[in-house]
Formats: sequence, C-alpha cells, structure tokens
Amino acid sequence: MSKANLPNQLTIVRIILTPVFLVLFLSGLEHHFLYGFVVFAIASITDFLDGMLARKNGAVTVFGQLADPVADKILTTVALLAFMQLDLCNIWIIMIVLLREFTITSFRLVATAQGVVIPANIYGKLKTISQMVFSLLIMLLAELNEVGVLGESFPLSAVSNGMLWVTAVLCVISGIIYVKQSVKLIDFSK
Repeated sequence: MSKANLPNQLTIVRIILTPVFLVLFLSGLEHHFLYGFVVFAIASITDFLDGMLARKNGAVTVFGQLADPVADKILTTVALLAFMQLDLCNIWIIMIVLLREFTITSFRLVATAQGVVIPANIYGKLKTISQMVFSLLIMLLAELNEVGVLGESFPLSAVSNGMLWVTAVLCVISGIIYVKQSVKLIDFSK
C-alpha cells in the first residue's frame, strides 16, 4: 500500500467492514454483540486514521473528501438500523439522522461541483464521534446484559435510546449550522 493511497484504502476498508459488522451483530452467535463491537471499533478507528494520514501526508483526494463522510454514514446508519431491529433505537432517531445526512451530503455534492469546500464544523464532528462512541457503548452494554452482568432489570432500551437522542440533537444542530454556512457559499441558481 502506498502512502498516497492508504487513507482511501482505509475508507474502503470501513465500507467493507460495515456488512461484516451487521452480520456478526445480528447473527445470534454467542457473544455476537462483542463481535459486532470489535468490528465496529476497528471500522471507527479507520475513520480517525484515514483523515489524519491524508492531512499529514498531503494525500487529500477528491475521492477521500467525498467517500470518507459517505463511509461514516454507511457504518453509523447500519448500526442504528441494527439497533432498531433489537428495539435499541427509536425510528424517529433514524429519521432525524438520515434527514440530516442526506441533506448535508446533497449540499456537499453541489458545493464540490462548484469547486467550493465547506469545512465540517465542530458540531458535525461531535455528532459523528457521539454516534460512534454511543454505538460502541450500546454494544458493550448489550453484551454485558446478555451475559447477565447488568441484571434483568437493566433498562438497556431506555439507556440506548437516551444516548442516541443526544446524537439526534447534535444532528439537528450541526445540520442547521452547515446549511447556514452552505447558503452563503453555494450558488443555488446553477
């Protein structure tokens, strides 16, 4: 792997790991939540590494600028859908997250087509970090709950949904800020 291509290869690895995560997480195997946790953690680390390496090595590419956030969205959305399947995520959280993600991705595509770069804001980064960290915590709690460490009365669904509502609020805040920035920089008449 060459240095110039490593960040893009890490982005592709994250996309490939997403269905692996889903299969393991929903498999019903013994410790399936733990297996999902490990794969999701590895995929999340690739998100941190690809951007850092691209900037450090001057290897920022158009592919990376477009594919990296899409790979994040694929991974985190699949986790939310898996959580919903197990009653660990309310459908309204997913609706809010997807609305924000499709809107921002559309704005990014228009901006890119016009040669405009709209940087991610701190709230968007906090949203992604919270979504990944909360997803990992939910998987860990689900594993601990399944092996009986937390006790039968542990409110896993309520705790999970509570964390994910924080992410949904960050989605709304970061989305509003991003749209305000975009409206000033994008020519919507083209």
